[in-house]
Amino acid sequence: MKIAAIDLGTNTFHLIIAEQTASELKISYKTNKPIKLGEDITKANKIIPTAFERGLNCLKDFKKTLDLYEVKKLRAVATSGVRSASNGQDFINTVNKETGIVIDIIDGEEEANLIYEGVKLSGAIHGKSLIMDIGGGSTEFIFCDENGFYWKKSFDIGAARLMQKFFKSDPINQEHQEQIKDHLKENLVELIAFGKAFGADTLIGSAGAFETYAEVIDPTINIQQIAKAQIDIKAYHQLSKRLISSTHQERGQMPNLIPLRVDMIVMASLITDYVLAELNLQQITLSTYDLKMGVLQTLK
Repeated sequence: MKIAAIDLGTNTFHLIIAEQTASELKISYKTNKPIKLGEDITKANKIIPTAFERGLNCLKDFKKTLDLYEVKKLRAVATSGVRSASNGQDFINTVNKETGIVIDIIDGEEEANLIYEGVKLSGAIHGKSLIMDIGGGSTEFIFCDENGFYWKKSFDIGAARLMQKFFKSDPINQEHQEQIKDHLKENLVELIAFGKAFGADTLIGSAGAFETYAEVIDPTINIQQIAKAQIDIKAYHQLSKRLISSTHQERGQMPNLIPLRVDMIVMASLITDYVLAELNLQQITLSTYDLKMGVLQTLK
């Protein structure tokens, strides 16, 4: 039986279709589209008309694919971008009316739960770890080991939100970097306090920006073919310095850095740097399995 999950992220919409058998899930198809639903969302807390239309058109296309694959069970979830927008429910109602797709708005806690289930399926969790999923609107953190999670929380410090608020120079200057660090310090007090007591060794990056880090560091890696991979932490720090100090044009010429992430990868790097330093994490692991794989698990 074919089952599918749609993840309506603040920047990117994802569709994944799998064949469910008695013993496993076999991925049949997956795609993502750079919708930028959260474009300018911090100005009036609304999905702007052009982003609204992009999102609707994308889901119309996803519906055609779902029909083509004869999907029997679907779950579509919306996260921070829709969750926080004053017209988020209008978007959901319009999508349902024009495509028949029913969208669940999930809160930050359920989002973190689903991310954990997806990452766990990848086999990336070994010992005390911190899972981090950097989205456009929010970032989720989960302290865990192979037996389960011990603390989880979603914070409204996604890359798109930070970019709209703080990214005012090219390359980003020291003053704006310090403003972001101060913002992270102010918002992540609870995370850092728990993390220092928990003593994780490894940062597990859930897809997104961490896939970009891996692909830029090692252009031979095939993200589509793997569930997890190690990211050399020294190579990451070298890349982070390069990303933060470069201009938009320079980043645009870097191999494997997709246009959607050319600027937001700077915000992601600053968040990653802050967490690595504050919690003295010594290793980075990439999990290509994330929220959408967790959503699929709920359909089994």
